Order: sequence, then C-alpha cells, then structure tokens
Amino acid sequence: MRKDVSFAALPTEARMRYPALRAALPGGLRRWVLDFEAVTEAAVRDFAAALADGARLIDAGAGECVYAPYFPRQRYVGVDLGVGDANWGYGDLDVVADLARLPFQPASFDACIHLNTLEHVPEPSEVLGEIARVLAPGARLLLVVPFNWEVHQAPHDYSRLTRYGLRHQLDRAGFVEVEIRPVGGFFRFLSRQCFNALRFFSGVWFALAAAVLAVPALLLPLLDPLDRERDFTLGYVCTARRR
Repeated sequence: MRKDVSFAALPTEARMRYPALRAALPGGLRRWVLDFEAVTEAAVRDFAAALADGARLIDAGAGECVYAPYFPRQRYVGVDLGVGDANWGYGDLDVVADLARLPFQPASFDACIHLNTLEHVPEPSEVLGEIARVLAPGARLLLVVPFNWEVHQAPHDYSRLTRYGLRHQLDRAGFVEVEIRPVGGFFRFLSRQCFNALRFFSGVWFALAAAVLAVPALLLPLLDPLDRERDFTLGYVCTARRR
C-alpha cells in the first residue's frame, strides 16, 4: 500500500528550501499565491478593529501567539495545549490547557478567535461547546478552518469539515448569525498545489520545478471566478455570535 509522504519525511534540503521560498516572496506576490493566509490575516485585522477597547479576547489554539499583536487594545489571552508542532515555541502562551476543558468561568470573554485549530482537536463539538461556554452572551467568534489541505502537525490532525458540517457544529454549540465564507475556489486550489509541489524537490530539481510551476501558480487564480460554487475551496472563514 502506498503511504502518503509527510513534510517531515522529506529530505532536509527540500524542507529548508520550501519555507525559505515562502518567506522570500515579495508582499504582493505572497498575498497572491498564499491567498488563504492573506485572507486569514485580513479577517483577524477586521475582527480586532471591530472590538471595543478593553474587550476580553481568548485566542483558543494560540500556538505561538502570532496574532497577539493584532489586539493591543484588548485583553488578549492565548490558550493552547502546546503539543501541535515540536518546532514551535509555546513560551508566550498565557494558559496551557486542553481546549475541550478550558479553565475559565462561564461568560469570561467578550470575543474569541479560533484559527486553523479545529482540525487538530479530536472532538470538535466539545471544543466549540467549551468556547461557547466561556463566551458572554452576544460575544463574537472568528473561526478559520482549512478544507482542501494536506495533513499537517501529524499526528494531531484529525478532520476536515465542509461548510455544512461547520454550520451544524456551530448551531449545535449555541452560535447564531453564522456566516461562512469559502477562501478561493478550484483554480486557487490548483495554484496552491503547484506551489506546494516544490516541497518534493531539492538541488537542481528544485530550480527546474520552480521554473515549470511558477507560471501556472501565478496565472491560475485569474480563472477562479469561474468556480462559483467554491466546492474546491482551501478553507473557510466563519463569523458567529454566542446566543
């Protein structure tokens, strides 16, 4: 039986070149190719701007707390179990805890961000229920989840949810005013796969692959308006309020 090749199993040179290429992309080009990340950052920025000064915000699944700087006016609390990526530094977390058993009283927070984390918990319904429990009535939630995405942070990668599964889980947890926006369609998905393919090459083959794949990676997103259903989306940006 064929086994999927994980990023960690690739040659060292390939693992190093791929992140270096991502980091070297100029700002505009990075936003064009890495659209999912760019949309996520914009959603966080807009979410932060809409929150009141002093609002209590929980970053549930904060990891390295990379989004903390977006909330200088709010009371940011980063929470994570700290087991997702062995290469990450979890020293900036405010609380180390299981997201399915948050150590906070009900209605402790005015808002929550839960970004690219729901796929890493064994029981998504339990985590969303806990988030709802610690949010005050009417509190806002920003949820970002991948859909067409490779296995990552293995073995802590458990599931993918469609937009219908997400709505069901959010409704069940007690959220209302649920809005779910797909991030890109079929052609942005293809563009991303052209870029992702570079992780499998090293040495002279990396340069050759980059030359071949660069053009489709850059041009395919221009065709994305053709996919109106967005069933091949890379992921979803969701907003909701606690009932």
